[in-house]
Amino acid sequence: MSSKKICVISFDHWNYDYHIVETLSALGHESHHIKIGDYDHKNLKDKITNSLSKLFTGKNLKKVRRQDYILEQLKHFGKQDKILVINPEVIDLEYHVKIKAFCNEYIAYLYDSVGRNPVQHLLDGLFDTIFSFDKEDINAYNFKETSNYIYLEKEPVATDTKYDAVYVGSFDSRVPTLLSLVEKLKPLKINLNCIVVGKNKTLEDLKTQHNDVIEFTRKRLRQNELLDVYRDSNVIIDLIRPEQTGLSFRYFEALALQKKMITNNSNVKNYSFYNPKNIHVLTENEFIGRDFFESPYQELDDDIYSKFTLKTWVKTVFNL
Repeated sequence: MSSKKICVISFDHWNYDYHIVETLSALGHESHHIKIGDYDHKNLKDKITNSLSKLFTGKNLKKVRRQDYILEQLKHFGKQDKILVINPEVIDLEYHVKIKAFCNEYIAYLYDSVGRNPVQHLLDGLFDTIFSFDKEDINAYNFKETSNYIYLEKEPVATDTKYDAVYVGSFDSRVPTLLSLVEKLKPLKINLNCIVVGKNKTLEDLKTQHNDVIEFTRKRLRQNELLDVYRDSNVIIDLIRPEQTGLSFRYFEALALQKKMITNNSNVKNYSFYNPKNIHVLTENEFIGRDFFESPYQELDDDIYSKFTLKTWVKTVFNL
């Protein structure tokens, strides 16, 4: 296999994407990461100018400068064999056309559903391939199917944890579902650790009503802090947002950490790693029993596990 020049362009808020570049390098490819989120105002004057521009013209100069930054980096790196843009909707169409000129193959990966992050304006032949993990979008737009990936090293099953189950999520439309689930779990007398992150008045009201079970906080967890929270529990709870059918990174973190899951996303049953002894899918007619928390984790066969590793993902997406 000959070495390729490959560039990944993304915001990478949660430091998932740099693992892609590391894996490409480990496979012998010349890889680069243009992390848009790293670009910031150069000084206070730039910040004030951008604020005034948004207020009086509706133009976000920071977004323009970020996109110019992408082109500057590509001029430095030179022509690429392949460029992958993750969440392409954050880049304007005119800049996509300029970016595409720097590569032989232009690829996109959607970290979210089209319903939540519209990309219809980018679908007219711009990309050579668009990958998605959302089953409905794959069928509706003829995207190429993939999933998120295991970016962590596999860890042994933990024998000394503090909590039976953990939930970490933003303060959004999932909160009512979480509150309902917590009430249903109370009779099982399991040790729950629920963290909801957000900033508004409703959050303050909920702190008073549910502070015995749920921690409502304004502090956003870093990725390493989030993983430590997961490590300290036997079960990870995942609740889907509206218009979401694909699997979040929680499932793949759970595979690496060898943790059980509780979820209301029934699409997980379509994946080869699904095992009802490890993953309980919530339904209206059947609830969860205490035995799910007390029974041991069923380890996956190596051949199934390897299908969802980042190494396999990279080879699929870049056709290596």
